[in-house]
Amino acid sequence: MKKLKDEKELVKKGILLGMSYAEKRGAAKFEATDSASEKVEYVYRLFVHDKIIQALPEDQVTQKSMQHKIAIWASKQIKK
Repeated sequence: MKKLKDEKELVKKGILLGMSYAEKRGAAKFEATDSASEKVEYVYRLFVHDKIIQALPEDQVTQKSMQHKIAIWASKQIKK
């Protein structure tokens, strides 16, 4: 897994976009007390469910790999 340039910022942007998507879709309501790791996992699983991103094999799903997938997705959203 090749690290993206500015991956941390892309993950933050991806989480914010993903949270907005989930709330508009009516799939979730995020609280201020939700941890970043919970948000990453929820956004990742929602995106996989809605076929926005391709799922990782279940044995390769880690916090870091989910963040990487979200960062890749966010980088494509910024270019649009």
